[in-house]
Amino acid sequence: MKRGRKTNEANSSSSEETTEKESKRHKVIDEKTIVVQSPDWANLLQDIILQVFQYLPLLDRAHASQVCRSWNQVFHMPDLWRCFEFELNQPATSYLRATHPELIKQIIKRHSNHLQYVSFKVVDSSKESAEAACDILSQLVNCSLKTLGLISTARPSFMDLPKSHFISALTVVFVNSKSLSSLKIDDTPVDDPSLKVLVANNSDTLKLLKMSSCPHVSPAGILCVADQCHGLRELALNYHLLSDELLLALSSEKHVRLEHLRIDVVSENPGQTQFHSIQKSSWDAFIKHSPKVNLVMYFFLYEEEFDPFFRYEIPVTHLYFGRSVSKDVLGRVGMTCPRLVELVVCANGLRPLDEELIRIAERCKYLSAVGLGECEVSCSAFVEFVKMCGGRLSQLSIMEEVLIPDQKYSLEQIHWEVSKHLGRVWFPDMMPTW
Repeated sequence: MKRGRKTNEANSSSSEETTEKESKRHKVIDEKTIVVQSPDWANLLQDIILQVFQYLPLLDRAHASQVCRSWNQVFHMPDLWRCFEFELNQPATSYLRATHPELIKQIIKRHSNHLQYVSFKVVDSSKESAEAACDILSQLVNCSLKTLGLISTARPSFMDLPKSHFISALTVVFVNSKSLSSLKIDDTPVDDPSLKVLVANNSDTLKLLKMSSCPHVSPAGILCVADQCHGLRELALNYHLLSDELLLALSSEKHVRLEHLRIDVVSENPGQTQFHSIQKSSWDAFIKHSPKVNLVMYFFLYEEEFDPFFRYEIPVTHLYFGRSVSKDVLGRVGMTCPRLVELVVCANGLRPLDEELIRIAERCKYLSAVGLGECEVSCSAFVEFVKMCGGRLSQLSIMEEVLIPDQKYSLEQIHWEVSKHLGRVWFPDMMPTW
């Protein structure tokens, strides 16, 4: 009887302990569940919210600002509006999302004085989108921009606008900024008088100017910029703006060493554009003043228009041929471009470039990147070219149809041989990668 009572008491005690443990375990789980299910989003540090907002598209950022008062305060912080890109298009002509007009009004009203790094991206070719960009520019009277970019991904757009309307809007920014350091205005109707306004207000701060395809600018206009903006380090322009006087101005003792000069040599219709020559002495003075400059040249010419080029040594480092280029021109490249670092040839014709590549490998000791498109090179000559250049070829993009099998190498063998000389695995490309 006593034994049975002890057994019942033991069972009862064990049951109570199990119940108590289960109760504690559920209590802990419940407490954890409460913590997970009820986070206090409003009390997140604003610095953390600011970091998150910087990665959100504008419309998502605007929606998130409606969550609570704290998030709305972060939405209007000046740090969030220093760098901004206006995306402009017409719904009828583009499927891409544009910056909402109501948001643009709010930005101009509350944050125009916070904007510092601004770009306008026109993603369609409509005149309306370009006009919208000009309307926004003309309202930025209280801002002090440091960088401005006008990007038109579908031409013409800005060139379709009345010149006076565009210049008036751009001048507002030039006059009010006072500290503009970077300006990208490719494919726009900017002209010489507007560049004088730019220089008058921003000569001490301007370091980068990209203005390819600006037909209303003359060599005198760009020379004015070089004469006054002694801190200019990067410049991009069309060849018709390049002159001996410009190179000498960029080589003066007052001017800092230029780091990057891009020149676009473009012809729309064969035989209708006359290309002038630059004296070798001007190039020599330029490279003496800026010995480490990257000189990038893009050629979009027809074969008969290459005559003024590569007749004597020039300090080009990056060379791109966007149209067919003759064997003769590529042969001259090997003789006149000792600083060449990168060479891209999109097309050549049906005559093999064996001798030309070998000459380039011999004389261009800094060559480290090569791309060949619609050309022909024998497999043996290509292997010899790679062997001469060796491991310094960090980029080698060659279309498979460029390589012509010969008695020494087949297409199956060449990748092993080239890989051996490069010191890494290499295969021909199936499509252009440049």
